[in-house]
Amino acid sequence: MMKRRQEPKTQRISNRRSPNRSRGGDAIIYLMLAATAVLMVYPLVFALAASLKPLDELFRFPPRLLPVNPTFDNFADLVVTMGQSWVPFGRYLSNTVLITVVGTAGHLLVASMAAFVLAKYDFPLSKTFFRLVVVALMFSGYVTGIPNYLVLTRLGLVDTAWSVILPAFAAPIGLFLMKQFMEGIPMALLESAKVDGASEMRIFLQIVMPNVKPAWMTLIIFSVQGLWNARAQTVIYSEAKKTLTYALQQIQLGGIARVGQAAAVTVIMMLVPITIFIFSQTQILETMASSGIKE
Repeated sequence: MMKRRQEPKTQRISNRRSPNRSRGGDAIIYLMLAATAVLMVYPLVFALAASLKPLDELFRFPPRLLPVNPTFDNFADLVVTMGQSWVPFGRYLSNTVLITVVGTAGHLLVASMAAFVLAKYDFPLSKTFFRLVVVALMFSGYVTGIPNYLVLTRLGLVDTAWSVILPAFAAPIGLFLMKQFMEGIPMALLESAKVDGASEMRIFLQIVMPNVKPAWMTLIIFSVQGLWNARAQTVIYSEAKKTLTYALQQIQLGGIARVGQAAAVTVIMMLVPITIFIFSQTQILETMASSGIKE
């Protein structure tokens, strides 16, 4: 039996590539990263600490970062205030959850299927269509607000949840992001699946989508953040159909007496997007590190 020749231990160690940097350089890098982390975390800590401060500490000058006498009275007062509304708190919450879940799922499905066609198939005016998508990225929601309202009015969707959900389906950022990722999938992989008898839908669901996981996880983060914080006051008029963000922001406009409740509102509004980002970030990093495919 032939055995693999082993190199001397000293030679194996010398062949290893040593990093070309000093300990002082590493220390500077870590200090810069730590300072950046503190700057990013500070607003979140400040908002959370403000929601736990009693009213007298909120007006203390100079202000303190952490509360001296932490309390949950701000959240309790917020629940009482929301309970006094003739529309239940659960109705606002269910409206927001419905818009966020359906809008995100539809955006992901429509953007992914359209990007798959643009990235892997040639058809007339395909490049022109993608250029229009790129141009659409330059226009914010404020610019397209009036055209969207006119279209929704003609469709009879104003004052319904679909007036927020349908425009979310057509957000150009999703199509652009998914197409750029899908172009990195080699055609040889798709053609081999076709030879094995896989249908187009099976190729899309079992081959393409798993390999562009970083793209659609990022898309979910953007979509949830936008829809969860959508006020939609220009297309939804009935109080029973309004979103949670709209109701909470009305409490924030209550003046000095509701400063504590406003701090609690800030925490509630940022809780869901941050939670989803934390869980999704780990999967995105793991997928980007292990699922690259190149021809």
